[in-house]
Order: sequence, then C-alpha cells, then structure tokens
Amino acid sequence: MQKRRLGRTDIHVSSLSLGTMTFGEQNTEAEGHAQLDFSLDRGINLFDAAELYPIPPKAETQGRTEEIIGTWLKARGNRDKVVIATKVVGRTENTWFRNDGSEGRLTRAQIEEAVDKSLKRLQTDYIDLYQIHWPDRNVSGFGSNPTIWKEPKACDDETSIEVTLEAMDRLAKVGKIRQLGLSNESPWGTMRFLELAERNGWPRVVSIQNAYNLVNRTFEGGLAEITHREQVGLLAYSALGQGYLTGKYRNGALPAGARKTLFDRLQRYEKPGAEPAINAYLDLAEELGVSPSQLAIAFVLSRGFTTSVILGATSLAQLEHDMGALDLEITEEIEGRINTLFQHHGSPCP
Repeated sequence: MQKRRLGRTDIHVSSLSLGTMTFGEQNTEAEGHAQLDFSLDRGINLFDAAELYPIPPKAETQGRTEEIIGTWLKARGNRDKVVIATKVVGRTENTWFRNDGSEGRLTRAQIEEAVDKSLKRLQTDYIDLYQIHWPDRNVSGFGSNPTIWKEPKACDDETSIEVTLEAMDRLAKVGKIRQLGLSNESPWGTMRFLELAERNGWPRVVSIQNAYNLVNRTFEGGLAEITHREQVGLLAYSALGQGYLTGKYRNGALPAGARKTLFDRLQRYEKPGAEPAINAYLDLAEELGVSPSQLAIAFVLSRGFTTSVILGATSLAQLEHDMGALDLEITEEIEGRINTLFQHHGSPCP
C-alpha cells in the first residue's frame, strides 16, 4: 500500500482509504469493526466518516457511524496509528443536527457544536482531517446540475467563507482539528479558501473530497490543475459509481442488500447517456480480462491528482476484491482505450 502526502503537510495517507457510511445502517458495529481491522492490517490508515452518516441520512441514525469508529478506537487503543477524517454538514434544511433545531449552516457556533459532538462520538481528543461536507453557498452538488449551467439562486443568509474559515482557525488553535479539507466543492470555492487562508494566516485546505470515476471526470476540468499547482489532493469518492461500475446493476438487476435495492437513491448514475457509458466500460473490462471494479478503481488511483481512493463495502469479500486494484496497472494501451470511450460518452453522471 503506497503512502501519499496529504497536501503540504507531514501526514502521509494510504492510497486506498476506507469509507464508513454504511456503518450503523447496512453494517452492524461488529461488521464495522471487522472492516476497520481488515483495512488497517492491509495498510490502510485513512478512515473517512461524517456527522451525517450513515446513509441514507435520517434523524434516528445520524452519528452512528462515528460512534462505531469511536468504540473501535477505544477497544484497539490505536489512535496514533490512524488518520481519522470526518465532516460537518453544509447548508441543509434538515434540523436534527443541531441542539436548537436550526437548519444546518457553516457558522462558528454550528461548527463548534458539530466538532464537539464528533469528538465525543469518536472518543478522541482531535480530528486529523476535518472536512466541510458541502458548501453553505447554493451551488450545484451531488450530481444536481454541474454540466448544464444555470445560475444558482443566491441565499439571503449565506455564511461567508471568511466566517467559516475563521471558525476552523479557532478549532485548529485549540487542537481539536489538525487539518482542513473540502468536499463537493467547486474550483472557485477551493481557490477562495486558499486565498483567504494565505491572506489571514488561517488553516490551508489540504484536500478535496469529490466524486470522480470513469463516468464522471468533471474534476479534470478545473480542479485537477488546482490540485497539481496548490497541492490540494483529491480524496476520490464513488470510484465505482455507487456500484454501477461493478456491473451488479446491469440490465436492471437488483441484488439483495444492494443500496439501490434497499434505498433507490442512485439517480446520479441513471441519467441520460449513463447506461451506454457504463456498459462500454464494463465491456472493456471483459475484453481486457479484468474485474470491472478493479479497473474502475485502478483508473482513479493512477491519476496524478489523486491522494487516496475511498473504498466503500458492506462485506469483507467486497473490500478484499476492491483492494486487488492495487495490482492492476493502467498501461498506455488501457489508458488509450479508456480515453477513446470518454471521447464518445463524456461525463454523463456528474
């Protein structure tokens, strides 16, 4: 397992990391602990969570994922061996995150409440990487509309990036967070965070966690150059297109226990043009004689702007199989064939 530098810090994280959003919904505490043990034993040291998790988000389960990681950290006594990443929600109408029933905003008071709750659930004194799950601004996100431009409606009570960054600076100074990351952020937003940090001596963003995969390469349009020039590495989520790039949903299949079967929340990968694009990459994997899952993950791993690929699995067998991507080289020939398909299909699932 290769270790890669996190931004400009002295922290090095594994090229594969473990996403935990199934813990507390699709996975029990025991299963979550087993995944964490398995991953750490195989060289993964970065574990990603969020105050929102598990998925799908709801008041009854919110925070369970962090609690499961917390009981694992306490039982194993290995806090110094792992890099714990979690997130604070951005703008949301959901009111169950805050004690006073407020809608989610990235204000100082809400961020301080969120981080204290996460620390308690995680049973730790500090968070290695604290990420803003999505902006407080009204922007396209989670596949809503980023490739068909429509000017977003402004929010009257938008929390400025200055206010959010100053709050993060206070948390860093008292040692509650070590580094700051973004998620589901735009090129403009990323550069604004960097500019304000440099101007005011506030925490510098070290990573950005966005979706990136064979059928969503929108990251390459603007964020890739920022990543390269500013050393804000990509923590890539959805490398498998929420399971579509594994082939398990092909021809309308609905496997028992799969996310689409349980929750029907995968519309990001069901847009016009998605099915032929996904099938083209599945066919390519078959022609190459490789696992479609491993091909999809290996492609994301091979990008120079990728710091780590976040794996999500509901079983150890899935997790072990996905880790096999480390042994698959994206040769010039494979790269060429992938890019030819991309020229035909583009990014139908942004």
